[in-house]
Amino acid sequence: MLRTEQLSLARQIDLVFKELQEELSGLSSGTVFVQIRNNVIGKFGIRHNPLAGRSGAFEEEQEGLTVGQQSSFRLMALESLKFKRRWTHGEISYEFAVRQGMVVVDATLESNYNMANLLIRYPRNVHADKSDQFYG
Repeated sequence: MLRTEQLSLARQIDLVFKELQEELSGLSSGTVFVQIRNNVIGKFGIRHNPLAGRSGAFEEEQEGLTVGQQSSFRLMALESLKFKRRWTHGEISYEFAVRQGMVVVDATLESNYNMANLLIRYPRNVHADKSDQFYG
């Protein structure tokens, strides 16, 4: 059985878009997010743009992303991975909207680090360097 950590991040993104296909077909805007830990996607989903309510009721969007727009969106998400540098923990958000029949995507890559891990990797030396004089 293949485990998630054995899949490339690109292949995991492919799986995310496959899973979200039906939901995306009912949305024309929102944000797809993937949370990454050790280069493995854990939690992912869609943050929907606010629903518009009138006269005491919410209306469902009439049209969502077409198959072609979803394919274009997926390709842009894969392309954005080229801009991910060195980090293994974080989140990537893909804000999307349909404009003049085309899907427009803004990708935000967020790296996360843990100070406790740095303190283990770079233990404080008894003979601290000069930069430590400002930090006690």
